[in-house]
Amino acid sequence: MRNTFDRFNGRHQDYQAARPSYAQEFLDWLGELYAPPERYTAADIGSGTGKLSAQLLAAGFRVCGVEPNPDMRGAAEALLGGDSRFSSLNGTDHDTGLPDRSVDMVAAAQAFHWFDGPAFARECRRILRPGGRAVLVWNVRGSAPVNQALAQVFREHCPSFHGFTGGMGEDDPRIRDFFGGAYEKRRFPNPLTLDRDRFLRRCFSSSYALREGDADYEAFRAALEALFDTFASGGQLIQPNETVAYVGIPAAPRG
Repeated sequence: MRNTFDRFNGRHQDYQAARPSYAQEFLDWLGELYAPPERYTAADIGSGTGKLSAQLLAAGFRVCGVEPNPDMRGAAEALLGGDSRFSSLNGTDHDTGLPDRSVDMVAAAQAFHWFDGPAFARECRRILRPGGRAVLVWNVRGSAPVNQALAQVFREHCPSFHGFTGGMGEDDPRIRDFFGGAYEKRRFPNPLTLDRDRFLRRCFSSSYALREGDADYEAFRAALEALFDTFASGGQLIQPNETVAYVGIPAAPRG
């Protein structure tokens, strides 16, 4: 994992409160791939505040969350630590701390764009049991007018913004290389209905978002408020969104 996890310091409360869950159809599909889920263990790498981990637990999986940021990891442990099927490790994409051949699924939700792809593939192959698969998943906003307008606000005010999902496009070469070109891709509708507070907090949870006290913060916040007023109706903004997942076996090193 590139040394960027400190960008999320202090963002865990907004992340936990406002980041969306993944489409239930996606979880149902995983339950079909791993049936019955109660027999299987998933490693959630870059697990953050436990968004995907919580859904995997609800689906029946045993889950180990692996997260290097202490704020984010602590939030997940506070949320999920009471479930005996959940464990938590301070680890990274290339050094999870998990034993060899200890999990049936490796998941990376809203995280792979931060990873060193080849190093992550090696670690996946080490910790996966025979027949195990990796799952890369994102909530993808798409090109609806509200999402285009939001991207423009980030471009104008946030120097670290390089596109949603870290600038990683669908079927990105980094995804193809990770799977050696052989993977299954699925899309699941997951539209979001956000009130003003949740919309703002979701924006502020992003690694590239300005923080209170930054030079352009007030103008950035005002632009977000204006965007909400433009696109919301009855105090609610509907944001088109899909859960997009890639599933396959991590590729062996070339050569």
